[in-house]
Amino acid sequence: MYALALENGKIWTGDGFATSLLIRGNRIQSIDGATQGALSIDLGGKLVLPGFIDNHVHFVAGGLQAMAVSLREATSLEEFAGLLAERSLAVASGEWITGGGWDEQRWTRATLPDRHSIDRVTLGRPAFVTRMDMHMGLANSEALRRSGITKESADPPGGSIVRDETGEPTGILKDAAMKLVDAVIPPASIDQRIAAIRAGLREAARFGVTSFCDMGMSDEAFDDLRAYQRLDRLGELTARARMYLPIGSYRRLQDAGIERHFGSERLRIAGLKGFADGSLGSSTAAFHNPYEGEAGNRGLFMAAMEDGSMARWIEDADEHELQIAIHAIGDRANDEVLRLFEARPRHQERRFRIEHAQHLDPQIIRRFAAAGVIASMQPAHAADDGRWAESRIGAARTAMAYPFRSLLDAGASVTFGSDWPVASLDPIRGIVAAVTRQTIDGKNAAGWIPEQKVNVEEALRCYTAANAWATFSEKEVGAIAPGMLADLAVLSGDLFSVAPEEIERITVEMTIFDGRVVHES
Repeated sequence: MYALALENGKIWTGDGFATSLLIRGNRIQSIDGATQGALSIDLGGKLVLPGFIDNHVHFVAGGLQAMAVSLREATSLEEFAGLLAERSLAVASGEWITGGGWDEQRWTRATLPDRHSIDRVTLGRPAFVTRMDMHMGLANSEALRRSGITKESADPPGGSIVRDETGEPTGILKDAAMKLVDAVIPPASIDQRIAAIRAGLREAARFGVTSFCDMGMSDEAFDDLRAYQRLDRLGELTARARMYLPIGSYRRLQDAGIERHFGSERLRIAGLKGFADGSLGSSTAAFHNPYEGEAGNRGLFMAAMEDGSMARWIEDADEHELQIAIHAIGDRANDEVLRLFEARPRHQERRFRIEHAQHLDPQIIRRFAAAGVIASMQPAHAADDGRWAESRIGAARTAMAYPFRSLLDAGASVTFGSDWPVASLDPIRGIVAAVTRQTIDGKNAAGWIPEQKVNVEEALRCYTAANAWATFSEKEVGAIAPGMLADLAVLSGDLFSVAPEEIERITVEMTIFDGRVVHES
């Protein structure tokens, strides 16, 4: 049987340090034991960690976005339009221009674009490009025409068609309103989804990510599942995919007799994903009090929260042994989702999750711990939001934004991830954000809300062991111990000894998945 030894290293097991380990097949056989007869890699003192686990990605969307137009680097409306103009020339007449990642908060003038700003450069082709948080999109006039969105169109439940002073749609669509355009965009083929997953797997290997939770946003997630299955049969999965399918479609799983943990070591249906509200960047996260300067806007509750469907889905899905994760960002959304979870009897085989859990008050934080609900958080968002969050919700509410420290101190289970492609898939960036709380504009050198910082070991646990527990995988991954699957990341520097401001310079030099090297820098 294939055997690989890692020697002369600093191996963080999750519970201490070792200098060598032996892998036999796809599992760790021993720590600091005999390694004779194995192919040996001299680590030269490098730090070895359990492979990173990302708690929240949109993996296929990330891969597809990498193959479409990326607007992330635009720093002005003019650059934004210029990138779309370039893409228009590469797209056949009549075909859709898609992609996204734009963030008006990074522009020289932080104002929302409108359809008129891109109609000319898109050359009559339909265009719909999403904001970086994927809770807002911009459609050009041709896309609005194809979608049937006019001045007379009503806002759908849980969504908003932004209008100008005359009532005409500006092209900006928020949350559920985006589905009006999505419905007329031809879906990606299975082959395109496979190509997207392959692109994502290359990114994951480059960053030492060996497991991830793919959070399905629509029924297209079932097509994603088929694409994953094909790659699994081909032996091409180089990270463990834990899929969360849309909670509104839970009966498809229930009728098939599928329960939590269904699948294999590499591909597993982990549970169901639902939405309670929108995002802070799109001013659709649901708060108890209005947004600053917007007296009538407390954010958006998704339709399923308003009409009672979410409560029924959670109760029924839970009764049928399906794991549940609900997106909630604003304090009102977190409050209401916790109420739904608290209404269910608590037991060991249930690990409810709230995705993002960004804006909480002390009482809500205590309820996370008391109810055993997992706070599935993405630290890199704090480095971004910290530049402008106070302008949206004021100083009092931002004082408890991304409360990593408070949740951990309260005894809550906290996990970390990226929300890729909303943010980079690189866990090192997330660790930097959690440990330093510095914002990407360089204006918070001591940290934005510095009392919510965590230390390096806490951040690593949130990226490894805590994520493994959240997906019922704690006996397989998340730590380095005999019998565990051999998923490892070898780093260029020692996270435990460098100054916090030096962490961002550290990279992943080698990724080992299932006992095999899948990336070397």
